[in-house]
Amino acid sequence: GLEVGYGLIPLVDKNQGGQLLSRIKGVRKKVSQDLGFLIPTVHIRDNLDLGPNSYRISVLGVPMGEAELQPSREMAINPGSVSGEVKGQATRDPAFGLEAVWIEPSQRDYAQTLGYTVVDASTVAATHLSQIIQTHAHELLGHEEVQKLLDMLARGQPKLVEELVPNTLPLSTVVRVLQNLLEERIPIRDMRTIVETLTEHGQSSKDPNNLTAAVREALGRMIVQNVAGMSREVPVITLDPNLEQVLLNTVQGGGDGAAGFEPGLADRLQRSLSETAQRQEAAGQPAVLLTAPQLRGWLSRLTRHSVSGLSVLSYNEVPDEKQVKIVASIGQQQVAQGQ
Repeated sequence: GLEVGYGLIPLVDKNQGGQLLSRIKGVRKKVSQDLGFLIPTVHIRDNLDLGPNSYRISVLGVPMGEAELQPSREMAINPGSVSGEVKGQATRDPAFGLEAVWIEPSQRDYAQTLGYTVVDASTVAATHLSQIIQTHAHELLGHEEVQKLLDMLARGQPKLVEELVPNTLPLSTVVRVLQNLLEERIPIRDMRTIVETLTEHGQSSKDPNNLTAAVREALGRMIVQNVAGMSREVPVITLDPNLEQVLLNTVQGGGDGAAGFEPGLADRLQRSLSETAQRQEAAGQPAVLLTAPQLRGWLSRLTRHSVSGLSVLSYNEVPDEKQVKIVASIGQQQVAQGQ
């Protein structure tokens, strides 16, 4: 849902030249194509309780994002490499939290020559919406959506789908696996590979986490390409073998990995990974943590909200034709000292 204050109604009203509806249509279409399932319709309404220039985005009725626009101005976003300052009202881009300035439209060309990315108010809201949909896509995918995906696949491969549901796994398990993938920003476009993998591994395990790991391995080429592009070399961060062993002992001993864990260790590990990931991003490189398959899911959950931009892959997910280049190794020493 998108709620707008009364000052933003012109952005939504086509008769007043409002662009926001067509932008939202575009966002919904693109995100649906990227992720591999149809995103539900975005319901738009005005809300007089909001500030006149404010909007609020909610998922399943729960507010997930809120920001203020200046409809007559444009937002100049600093991607981190501008060569000067532009006059206007300082703000932050609501989708990614980057430093930005609301400027007069007449300043657009000048701001662009300084290296700013300049967008209008409708684009600011649409980009924020797109980012929230992608972050919460796993909550928007339910039984009905998964059944539709299976029905579409069944038109061409009826036997394959029949063998999976209900012969091998219940629909609820398939839903959980697909939600797990989306939660880690992995598209579910390749339903054929996903269904084949679930049919094969569903004979021996009904655990959604084990099945998700098997599907990730099958989709490894796409996952690595999404993270590191077409280059043959994948720059990775690794954990020192001793530290990895400590974590393995803890995770295997404590079920979900939280039990038996030295309290400060998780925090220090997050900090070390965050600093290393930032260095990678500053160098224009993807931040990828490569780890043992048994640790991958746990480390991903540990860092998902605290280390932005970090992808956690297991050794088994990197295809043979890719070369791994270790750019940093995080050891017990660093984590012990909290560096």
